[in-house]
Amino acid sequence: MQRREALTKLTGRERYVDDLPLEGFLWGMTVRSPAPRGRIAAIRFAKGVDWSQFVVVDHRDIPGPNVVALIEQDQPVLAADVVRHVHEPVLLLAHPSRDAVRRAVRSVEIVVAPEPATLDFRVSPDVLKHLKIEKGDVARALAQAPVVVSGTYETGAQEHVYLETQGMIAYLEGDVLVVKGSMQCPYYVVKALQHALARDESKVRVIQTPTGGGFGGKEEFPSHIALHAALLGLKSGRPVKVIYDRGEDMAATTKRHPALVRHRTGLTRDGRLLAQDIEVVIDGGAYVTLSPVVLSRAIIHAAGPYACDHVRIVGRAVFTNAVPFGAFRGFGAPQTQFAGERHMDVIAQTLALDAVELRRTNLLREGQTTATGQVISDGTDRVAVMERALELSGYRVKQRDHATFNATQATLRRGIGLATFYHGAGFTGGGEVALKSRLRVAGLPDGRVEVLSASIEMGQGTLTVFTELAAARLGLAPEDVTIAEADTARVPNSGPTVASRTTMIVGGLVERAADDLRRRAGLDDAAQGDAVKQAIRRWHRDHAGGTLVGEATYEKPPGIEWDDTTYRGDAYGAFAWAAYTAEVEVDLRTCATRVIDFVAVQEVGNVLNPTLARGQVQGGVVQGIGWALMEECKWRDGAMANNQLTNYLIPTSDDVPSIRVAFLENPYAHGAGGAKGLGELPIDGPAPAIVNAVARATGADPRAIPVTPERLMELLEIADLGLRIADSAP
Repeated sequence: MQRREALTKLTGRERYVDDLPLEGFLWGMTVRSPAPRGRIAAIRFAKGVDWSQFVVVDHRDIPGPNVVALIEQDQPVLAADVVRHVHEPVLLLAHPSRDAVRRAVRSVEIVVAPEPATLDFRVSPDVLKHLKIEKGDVARALAQAPVVVSGTYETGAQEHVYLETQGMIAYLEGDVLVVKGSMQCPYYVVKALQHALARDESKVRVIQTPTGGGFGGKEEFPSHIALHAALLGLKSGRPVKVIYDRGEDMAATTKRHPALVRHRTGLTRDGRLLAQDIEVVIDGGAYVTLSPVVLSRAIIHAAGPYACDHVRIVGRAVFTNAVPFGAFRGFGAPQTQFAGERHMDVIAQTLALDAVELRRTNLLREGQTTATGQVISDGTDRVAVMERALELSGYRVKQRDHATFNATQATLRRGIGLATFYHGAGFTGGGEVALKSRLRVAGLPDGRVEVLSASIEMGQGTLTVFTELAAARLGLAPEDVTIAEADTARVPNSGPTVASRTTMIVGGLVERAADDLRRRAGLDDAAQGDAVKQAIRRWHRDHAGGTLVGEATYEKPPGIEWDDTTYRGDAYGAFAWAAYTAEVEVDLRTCATRVIDFVAVQEVGNVLNPTLARGQVQGGVVQGIGWALMEECKWRDGAMANNQLTNYLIPTSDDVPSIRVAFLENPYAHGAGGAKGLGELPIDGPAPAIVNAVARATGADPRAIPVTPERLMELLEIADLGLRIADSAP
């Protein structure tokens, strides 16, 4: 079927939050801290500005606790006495003129008495979360291992660069506060508004507007901007619109956590894994945000899709005085899987083994266990996934061709790299049980059905997939299905639109709620199509003014057990598996790297919509190319200094090769239509595949990303120096 919102987007008719009409509204903006750490000594308002024309809000205007409710209640809505990072919100201003409020923000001086700031997470002693996974006896296994290979790997921050910047509107309808905006998790925003504004849930209504991309950047952060717009609206009594421009958005919002990962790996001489000792450190920034959950997923994926009897993974998330880091596609797994997959190639080189055969030896087989002790018994052949990627890419032929090419070219080098990886779908451990996600499917008087869910569309295809699932379940045409606006006054809490859970888990609720609707309409489970429509119409004739609604609440699959204390057991209901290959060409004159071919093979259960699925993979690969080669955050006082798209480089069409996508299908019994989660998996594999290819092409040993031309030049000089020293040795 065609994508539900495609035509409105393609024709420009889609109304994003900044397109919505408002009468008599004010523009809101934020006055922020100029220093990374210190006490607020004074706030100075410039003379020559008529401040009586502005709405001014500070921490004293907050009706409830001055905190943004999330995992920990540590981050203030507005700084009161101290600041912990540059760009921390201190004041809010509003005015009918956008230009006037912009000038006013520049006319307020926040005077901070500075205190020593911690800006390097590698040396921060301030741990906000510590997690550990243990399996077997790592110390003994390492001591007895014939070979031990060590390596340290780093990944940088990454900016989301969603098409639409952050934005919110707030206004009162009677005594109900209404907030509309660009977001992934409407009920997160409800929780934050209730808490800080001391409002009952019935006095708060949150509506997701069409959202131009998220990638995790609109998971927790919209709660902040919603609170700011709401405070200005409550104080002024007028509608308020807060829309970040690109510079403010990039400077002040969350990014992917930078990470440092250390590996010590014990092996037999033929490459079988005996022990994995892994340390993971991530930069949480100035406040907790979602760092504990990011760390959790990071360590669970750190050992890779390999069988190993002895595994120890120690993870720490630390505080710094950087702008807080938060949710980003992959949620910690890309950082640790980059390290793990780069380390596999380092192992192969150290042992003079073929990198493919090293992976073939160690990939998980049926009945073997992950680092947390989860038994893998899903029927997927992970070696077959890898073999398909090798076949499609012509991996072995290209290796030979590259050797010839590199021997005959003076300034160009080519190489091909491989990464095998996995990603758990849904919330970790007991997270889905705790969420208790709910969904309703309503039968409408004309015989159509309406899906009521808090899961949102942000470009990934939720509207289309939910339509397909409901239509298929009830035997209806797609035009007989409508998806309700994500309005918390109407839709139940289906959980956040994150964690590769929307299709697999919430889509399953669509199917079960559709079944419940059919039963409530007086039909058996086999009824389809016109019989369903006629039964719905008949029910409404017999129950004039009533509501016919099927409901479903999440139930965990049988046999899933997780211990959150020991980090043992079934971390996820299902894993998706993948193997990616990247072919690169490096220009030795400029040290610029170009990806010239890419193959992505994955097993994600049944593929419900091949076009959408392929787009998800290709989009993730492009994002991964950027993270691997060019997206470098430059820091000043813990904040992004290159906060504009002229000097924060992202891939353009000229940087993107043909991305060939293939799926191996293995239905997952507990996923909607047999599907597993897909959205995050494609960001896990591109960076290690690309960097492994760069290493093959050049002989350099990159262990940190992004591998910019400047960094690669340094590595090549080091490699060249090493070769010259080796050649001159007696």
